[in-house]
Amino acid sequence: MEEEGDKKKVLLGMSGGVDSAVSAILLQEQGYEVYGITLRLWENSQENGETDIVQEAKKVCDKLGIEHYVLDGKELFQKHVIQDFICQYKNCRTPNPCIECNKYLKFGYMYEKAKELGIDYIATGHYAKTEYSEKYGRDVIKKADNIAKDQSYVLYNIPKDLVSKVIFPLANMKSKEEIRQIAREHGLEVAGKPDSEDICFIPDGDYKKFLEENSDLKAKEGNIVNQKGEILGKHQGLYRYTIGQRKGLGIAYLEPLFVIGFQPEKNELIVGTEKEIYQKEMLVNQVNFLLIDKLEEPMEVMVKTRYSSKEYLATIEMLKEDTIKVIFDEEVARITSGQSAVFYIDDIVVGGGKII
Repeated sequence: MEEEGDKKKVLLGMSGGVDSAVSAILLQEQGYEVYGITLRLWENSQENGETDIVQEAKKVCDKLGIEHYVLDGKELFQKHVIQDFICQYKNCRTPNPCIECNKYLKFGYMYEKAKELGIDYIATGHYAKTEYSEKYGRDVIKKADNIAKDQSYVLYNIPKDLVSKVIFPLANMKSKEEIRQIAREHGLEVAGKPDSEDICFIPDGDYKKFLEENSDLKAKEGNIVNQKGEILGKHQGLYRYTIGQRKGLGIAYLEPLFVIGFQPEKNELIVGTEKEIYQKEMLVNQVNFLLIDKLEEPMEVMVKTRYSSKEYLATIEMLKEDTIKVIFDEEVARITSGQSAVFYIDDIVVGGGKII
């Protein structure tokens, strides 16, 4: 048994929600000396409710006897998350801002703060696992036990050398109700707090309005065309559409039509029938591997092309230094530029990258 002074220290990201609160309890029960940290991430925090997040996190820390820090990450968040979000839509790509936030803020900036404070580990309330794999001779990220809540997809991009320093206390939780019950037993007010489903800096979920208010993207009418170039209707700005979208096209046609591509130089939105949204191959760049150092030869993996998508069997191979070719065993629908492709072997994250 370790003496009190020998406890390992962990810096826990506190979001003001029940997941991070219960993570703190579980870490304490496992014998860690826990420190809480909340990142201030965006401007106009009073309007967006970020001040409430800080207060909720502090209240939990006070209740559990945990020291609480607040870290200003607004500049980094603006650069790596918000500006990237805007840039992707300008280039007719559909981003996942949580992945950038995890890389640069929650596992980058936060770990730097942990080292500065002399703290050994960092932790978050993500549903995922880290453990040492004898088979691969390294620490790996794996899926959480609660597959329905698993968030390993958004963690593929964290720096490889951090995996051994990260703890996910909720790894073995079987249900959200189990987590809420632990919070109730410890008298935490956040026990009944609803989950946040929206992008944190767009709490009303209206990303189009956000883009128009925070960039020079404005509604600009253009033609909706099919693969033959025939004009079928009008769109109100390419950033308002994503690959595979069916609703909101305003076109009467013989069969359902879906967004299948963009021609930004002509300000044209390309649509097609359902069979045209399927493809057998894709290219991926901005690659980050966690399980291997580099891809030496073709590898068979399971691939997720979106956070909520099912997994597909595929072979991945290096095309050039930072580009992977993915060849699926079956055709896959709605492959979308800007989204991440994440590779798995069994329940272990191999790595991933951005779909070109």
